[in-house]
Amino acid sequence: MHSNIGPGLNQRQQGLLDWVQREGFASVEALASHFDVTHQTIRRDINQLAELRLLRRFHGGAGLPSTVENVAYTARLVLLHEEKRRIARLVAEHIPDHASLFINIGTTTEEVAKALAQHQGLRIITNNLNVAAAMCGNPGCEVIIAGGVVRPRDRGVTGEATIDFIRQFKVDFAVIGISAIESDGTLRDFDYREVRVADAIIAQSRQVYLVADHSKFGRAALVRLGHVSQVTALFTDKPVPAAMAPVFAEAKVAIHVAK
Repeated sequence: MHSNIGPGLNQRQQGLLDWVQREGFASVEALASHFDVTHQTIRRDINQLAELRLLRRFHGGAGLPSTVENVAYTARLVLLHEEKRRIARLVAEHIPDHASLFINIGTTTEEVAKALAQHQGLRIITNNLNVAAAMCGNPGCEVIIAGGVVRPRDRGVTGEATIDFIRQFKVDFAVIGISAIESDGTLRDFDYREVRVADAIIAQSRQVYLVADHSKFGRAALVRLGHVSQVTALFTDKPVPAAMAPVFAEAKVAIHVAK
């Protein structure tokens, strides 16, 4: 990404992260040699990225982040931000005016809400207060917030009351985010309460649009949400990895890659 850790990751930190995601582990020595910086600089990068829960610190190096806990919300806001915006603009092109839709929890779905600002006559049902805040300023749209318990870290709403509320509706489109897509097409996330709400959203939607940047492919997460075969279309920023392409083809999922 750009500049230092405030507004985003610098180029070296992004490169370090890509390496760890690709290989599963990277030693301080190899990283220092590759980026031509001191061990101290690499350790500092690893410490900062570990604080953001983007990776895990190990003795002598860094590895993949926890499968139990998601990346911090503040970090997800800056991570691959431009890619998420491109995905969101592409999704907006596939949603007509006067449509009804669910939008769930996630930083990419929040970008979709912003990209829908010019649409008319939308009826949006959401369990994400950030989505509601982004969309309620549009006088041509109606925003309905699901009841439930608000999660302080990202303003997501979950719980039994949320699920009961969602089951009252049948909408044209669901726009859902995800934390991980496994190589066999399994969709995974970190919070079982969030997963249960997403499951209800999928069941109550005629078409399901999955929004996921390339970092979600092959990533590990604890809780099973479902399978890509439950999805109408995937919106992402890079082509699906070759090993996973047959899974999407078999599931007849349309794939849209944002340029």
